Amino acid sequence: MKSNYICVMLMLLLTSVVACSSNKKSVEETEKKKPTVTVNVPSFNADSAYQYIQAQADFGPRVPNTAAHKACGDYLAAQLELFGAKVYNQYADLVAYDNTILKARNIIGAYNPESRRRVLLCAHWDSRPYADYDPDERNHRKPILGVNDGASGVGVLLEVARQLQKQAPAIGIDIIFFDAEDYGTPRFHKGPYKEHTWCLGSQYWGRVPHVANYNARYGILLDMVGGKGGTFYQEQFSKRTAGKEVKKIWDAAHRLGFKEFFPKKEGTEVTDDHVYVYEYAQIPCVDIINYDPDGYTGFGDFWHTQKDNMDIIDKATLNAVGQTVLEVIYNEQ
Repeated sequence: MKSNYICVMLMLLLTSVVACSSNKKSVEETEKKKPTVTVNVPSFNADSAYQYIQAQADFGPRVPNTAAHKACGDYLAAQLELFGAKVYNQYADLVAYDNTILKARNIIGAYNPESRRRVLLCAHWDSRPYADYDPDERNHRKPILGVNDGASGVGVLLEVARQLQKQAPAIGIDIIFFDAEDYGTPRFHKGPYKEHTWCLGSQYWGRVPHVANYNARYGILLDMVGGKGGTFYQEQFSKRTAGKEVKKIWDAAHRLGFKEFFPKKEGTEVTDDHVYVYEYAQIPCVDIINYDPDGYTGFGDFWHTQKDNMDIIDKATLNAVGQTVLEVIYNEQ
C-alpha cells in the first residue's frame, strides 16, 4: 500500500512539472508574439520655438506689476488656447522679499484633462527685476530681458503645445507657466533675510493647485534651455527625489544623439520651481537647467545680467531639449 502511494505521488509530481513547463513555454510564446509598439514621436521645430521666445522678448522685461508682464501673460494664455489646451489662469497676490505685493498669474494649459495618467511640464515666464550679477554695477537695479532665463523654457513648451494639438499622446499633459520665480532677494539688499523668496508662483500652486487633488506621475521643469553651448547636468535635488525620471530623460537624450547637451554627470543643487512642486504637491519633478561647471555662478556669464538677450539663443540647444521632452512624453503609456 505504501509502495502504491509513493508511485501515485511520483506520477502527480511528474504531471505537475510537465504542466508548469508547458505553461511557462506558453507564456514565453505569447510574449514573443506580442507586437512591438512603435510610437510616432513628432519632430520638434526649433525655428518655431525661437519665434515664441522672440515674441516674449518683444514685450520687454516681464516683471510682475508692469504693463509688459500683463500683456505677455495675455499672449501666453491665448497661445495655449489656440493650441487646443483647456486654459486656467491662477491669479494671486504674492508677497516679495521687500513686502511688495506682486500681482502674479500662473498660466496652465491642460491636454486630455479627463485622464488620470498625467505628466506635468513647466517653466517660469517672468523675468528678473534686477541685473544684480551684471559686471557693471550701474545695471544692478535694472530689469533683465530674461530671454534664456525664463523665455526659452516657455518657448520650448509652446512648441510642445503646438505638437500636442496636432497629435495627442497616450496620456494627459499639463503645461504650467509659473510666475514670480525670479523676484528673489537681490545681492544688494540690506534688509532682514527672508527664506523662500524665490519661486513664489510655484509655491502658491503647490499649496493651491489649479484643480482639486491634482496629481501627476512626474514633472519636467525647463529653465535656461536655449543658450549657445548649453549643457544640462543632472541636478542634485532632481536626482535625489526623481532619480528614475532623471534616468529616463537622460537616456532618451542619449538615444537621440544629444549626449553633448545632456552629460550623465552630476551638477549642482538648485532652488527652483521643481523643489516646491515636490515639497508641496508631492510630485517628483526633474529640473533641466543649464549648468556651467567652469563658470563663476554655474549658470553662464549671461545669468542675471543685461546680456540675457536674443543674441545668446541657439536653435541647436532648443532642439535638443524640445525633442528630448517630446520623446519622453510620447513614449509614456
